[in-house]
Amino acid sequence: MAEPLTWGRRYLMCPPEHFGVLYEINPWMHREVQVDPDEARAEWDGLVATLRDAGAEIDLLEPVEGLPDLVFTANAGVVNGTQFVPARFRHPERQAEVPHDVAWFRSHGFTVDELPDGVHHEGAGDALPFRDVLLSGYRFRSDASSHVALSRLTGAAVRSIELVDARMYHLDLTFCPLDDERAIVAPTGWDAYGRRVVEALVREPLVLEPDEALSFCANSVVVGRTIVMPACPRRVGRQLEAWGFDVVVVPVAEFLKAGGGCRCLTLALDVKLGPLA
Repeated sequence: MAEPLTWGRRYLMCPPEHFGVLYEINPWMHREVQVDPDEARAEWDGLVATLRDAGAEIDLLEPVEGLPDLVFTANAGVVNGTQFVPARFRHPERQAEVPHDVAWFRSHGFTVDELPDGVHHEGAGDALPFRDVLLSGYRFRSDASSHVALSRLTGAAVRSIELVDARMYHLDLTFCPLDDERAIVAPTGWDAYGRRVVEALVREPLVLEPDEALSFCANSVVVGRTIVMPACPRRVGRQLEAWGFDVVVVPVAEFLKAGGGCRCLTLALDVKLGPLA
């Protein structure tokens, strides 16, 4: 029988006090689209409440004016026990987030180890653990060259997956670990080698159709046997329930305007990566 994930009970989140679509750095972002701040706050509060109801603990990062995407804490970096590897953002619009992320982790007892200059990697948005490896995406926001450095810093085996659809610009839009055997996967977002990597790791994949993948249903948060989703196509929900998961849909339409769903709004703080074999 599949074992539940060993992580996903504690998350870092940032209130959306200054959230908005102020620039365009992915295909979902359009500056002419206005965010409703009251609705965004209601959606965020709903996500927090749902995660807490599922048994998760939520830590808060202080929002900062002028940093609208600080709310997407998944991109802050990679957590490994008490180690934090901060992101190196490709786009200048997000680079000012890093000092605030680093300050939070240092003040909460984490050791901060930085990636070398000259490489880009966007944290848990492009790096998710599965079994004894760390899957890491690259191309649109992270560099393949960052993976060697990430492995060296964390001691984890990193498996690279090239992302090929700009609409699924981060790994966490194409891959959601469910337990130690199952994951939601969107193989149309990967190159052929990446598909083989995932096929070798995931014994029971829930393979998304292209339209399902673009509903952001892989950008979900798993707390034990509860899966919190921004959307759940009927076929996907039936399979998840057959596997024994409780599906809870939490609409986050305001955040989708910036290309982020439930997973993007959270950073798991209880991840401990396996050692490099």
